[in-house]
Amino acid sequence: QVHLVESGGGLVQAGGSLRLSCEASGRTFSDYAMGWFRQAPGKEREFVAGFTRGIYVTYYANSVKGRFTISRDSAKNTVYLQMSSLKPEDTAVYYCSVGTRYGASYTPSDYDYWGQGTQVTVSS
Repeated sequence: QVHLVESGGGLVQAGGSLRLSCEASGRTFSDYAMGWFRQAPGKEREFVAGFTRGIYVTYYANSVKGRFTISRDSAKNTVYLQMSSLKPEDTAVYYCSVGTRYGASYTPSDYDYWGQGTQVTVSS
């Protein structure tokens, strides 16, 4: 069992930055693949960024590539999502998740545990 808690969301103006955190308890991130997803009102949950299981290769959705950076602190069992050059279309609830698949995983069904989400609102 893994318990995930996101934090760091808030209201920011377009062009600004935020850093989201996801702290895990129960198991360590090194045992899992890890993904950040987001869901805007009326839209499906979509992949944002992730680490592959084992060798920790990072990968990103095209919509955030070059603006968002995923990183991890193994000592704190925490994964971060640094978001820069934010746009109004980045507004969503952001979720972290972990799963046991190897390789890049872009769909929510590939992940087994989810946090409660943190709201990010970008004003124009």
